[in-house]
Amino acid sequence: MNSQYAIPDLIQQIGRQILSAHPILDQIVLVGILSVGYPLAQRLAFFLEKETGNPVQVGKLDVALYRDDLFSRQDFVTLRESDIPFSIEGKILILVDDVLFHGRTIRAALNALLDFGRPLTIELAVLIDRGHRQLPIFAHYCGAQLQTSTDDHVEVQLYEIDGDDKIILERK
Repeated sequence: MNSQYAIPDLIQQIGRQILSAHPILDQIVLVGILSVGYPLAQRLAFFLEKETGNPVQVGKLDVALYRDDLFSRQDFVTLRESDIPFSIEGKILILVDDVLFHGRTIRAALNALLDFGRPLTIELAVLIDRGHRQLPIFAHYCGAQLQTSTDDHVEVQLYEIDGDDKIILERK
């Protein structure tokens, strides 16, 4: 089953939420969690720059080695390069990911970010929040909330990676 949500519309919605909270973007940096969060962060930065005329720096973060299920996974872990080519010290860092579920990927990202410095604050922007948190983590900015069961599967496909923009919800 394909979702009825259009990804560009969700990105614009998140961008407007960010601009409402931070009308001046001079302290804002975006860091996208690899793999889908990074192109989302790039698109979000493009929207914010288009709306304000001010560029927003974007970095990418690989959290694979920080996951709490690293040694219990049945598949191989693919390592990718984190690249945050700017200082995050004293910045308002907005972490960007596609789907917020249990919160464990975000916990891993918070641990990984400590290797890069100490931002003033860390906020979270997600395209889809599907609930079912195992950790006390919430999204400051959210494109859509989906009602799912814990057995359902939500996949975000982006043109940059998959050749098409799609949100796929597979109900179990």
